[in-house]
Amino acid sequence: MMNSISTPVIWSQTISDLLRRTAKRRPYKPAIICGDINWTYAEFDDVCTRVANSFIRLGVKPGEKVAILSKNSHAFAAVRFALARIGAVIVPINFMLKVEEVAYILNHSGANVLLVDMEHTKVGKMAAAQDTHVKLMLGLPSEDSEETPEGMMGFSELLEGDSTVIESGVEDHMLAQIIYTSGTESRPKGALLTHSAVIAEYVTCLVDAEISESDVIVHALPLYHCAQLDVFLGPGVYVGTTNIITAKPTPNNLLRLINVYRASSFFAPPTVWISLLRSELFDNTDLSTLKKGYYGASIMPVEVLKEMIRRLPNLRLWNLYGQTEIAPVATILKPEDQIRKAGSAGRPGLNVETRVVNDDGTDVATGEVGEIVHRSPQLIRGYLHDPEKTSSAFEGGWFHSGDLAVMDDEGYITVVDRKKDMIKSGGENVSSREVEETLYLIEAVSEVAVIGLPDSKWIESVTAVIVMKRGQTLTEADIKVHCSKTLSSFKVPKRVIFTEALPKNPSGKVLKRELRNRYEK
Repeated sequence: MMNSISTPVIWSQTISDLLRRTAKRRPYKPAIICGDINWTYAEFDDVCTRVANSFIRLGVKPGEKVAILSKNSHAFAAVRFALARIGAVIVPINFMLKVEEVAYILNHSGANVLLVDMEHTKVGKMAAAQDTHVKLMLGLPSEDSEETPEGMMGFSELLEGDSTVIESGVEDHMLAQIIYTSGTESRPKGALLTHSAVIAEYVTCLVDAEISESDVIVHALPLYHCAQLDVFLGPGVYVGTTNIITAKPTPNNLLRLINVYRASSFFAPPTVWISLLRSELFDNTDLSTLKKGYYGASIMPVEVLKEMIRRLPNLRLWNLYGQTEIAPVATILKPEDQIRKAGSAGRPGLNVETRVVNDDGTDVATGEVGEIVHRSPQLIRGYLHDPEKTSSAFEGGWFHSGDLAVMDDEGYITVVDRKKDMIKSGGENVSSREVEETLYLIEAVSEVAVIGLPDSKWIESVTAVIVMKRGQTLTEADIKVHCSKTLSSFKVPKRVIFTEALPKNPSGKVLKRELRNRYEK
C-alpha cells in the first residue's frame, strides 16, 4: 500500500525569528547594553513583542513604512526588531540630513509614522510638515536619558503593549527595510531589501567575518546605516553576542567602553580607527580583549594598517567592502591577507558572486581596470519608484556597483575608484586612491582626500585636500616633491589644500562631492 503524501508545512524565516530563537536558546545572556539599560535576550525579546503590539494598536500594518530619525540607543534596536515582528518596513534616516532632505525621504518612502529622539524632534517635525504622508510621530529616548519630546507618545508607553506572542504571518519574501543610499554622488535612492536578502547577508558575515556567540561588540557607528545595523547588530543577535550600543563615537568614549565591558569586537571606518590611534588615552588603555577589528566605507591606508598591527598585537583585522544595495557586505579581506594583500577589498563573501567587467559586460583581463558587478541573494529587489535606475543597475543580470577595480590572479579585488569619481586630467585617468596611498606615506599627514577640480588647462586638476597631524608642518612644495618621486607627472597633485578636517557622513565616509563643491570656485 502506498503512503499518502501530505502537504508540507510552509516555513519562512524572518529577522524577528532570529531574535525569538536566540532568546529561547540563551534567555539570561546580556543582549543589549546602552547607558543604564542592560537587557538579557529574554528581556529584549519581550520588549520587542510589547513594542510590536503597541504598533499594532496604533494601526501600523504589515508593509507600512515607519521612519526613524534618531541616534543610536537601546530603543532604536528594539524598534528595528519590533517592526520586523509585525511585517512593517523600517526606513532609517541619516540624522545629519537637513529638513528638506529628511522631507524628501519621508515623502519618497511614503512613511506614515516617524520616530524621533529629543535631539532631532525639531527637524523631524519641520520635515514631516512638508507635504509628507506622516500621520503619527513618536518619541524615543537617548543613550543617556529616557526623556522624550513633549506631547508625543514615548518609548515607555510603547513598552506598555501586550506581551502576547504575535502570529503576524510575516514571510521572508516581504520587504524588511528601505535604506537610502548615502547620496555622496547624487540624490539618495531607496534600496528595497527583503527579510531573505538581509538574512543571506547575515550568513555571509557570520561565516566570513567570524562573528560568534562569544563576541562582545561595541556598536558606535550609526544604526541608520546598514553597515552597523546589518553587518554587526543583526548577525550578532542571530548568534547571541553581547551588544554595547553608543551614540558617541568619540575616541575617549570608545576606548572607555572597550575597556569597561572587555569588548572583543569593534567596527569603524579608517577615519575612526585613526582617531583612536591618535588619542592621548590610547597607550594607557587596556585593549587586550579587543581581538576582532573591522573596517570599511573606504580602504585603510597601508601605513595606518601597519601601525594598527604594531600597536594592537592581539587584534585580527577584516576589511569589509560592499554597498547598501547588497545589504551591504560583498567582499572580505581576511586577517591572514591584511599585509600580503594590503589595500585589497578581498574576495567575494559566501553568498556573493563577483566579477570585474568592461563596458560590454565581458570580464577584463587580470590586472585591468573594470567595473565590479555582483550576483547574490543579498541584493535589493530594486530602487523604490525608480524602474529605470533599477533596470540600469541590473543590466545583463548582474548588479553594477559603479566601483572600478582590478582583480589579481588569485581573485582578490582592489578598488581603484568610483566609476563616476575617476579623475580625468589632461586626457589621462588618475585614481584618487593611488594618490591618497602615496600621500599617507608622509609622516605628517593625518588624513587626505584626492579630488578632481575644474581646470582650464587640464579639464580636471588633481587636488589633494590634507589634514596634518597636530604640531606638524607641510608645504605644497613638500607634497609635490614627495609625490613626484613615485607617481607619474600627470598623477602629481596640481593643487594642495590644507584644512582642519574633512567633511564626512556619520558612517565615516569622506564626502568628496562636498569637497568639490567647496573648492571648485
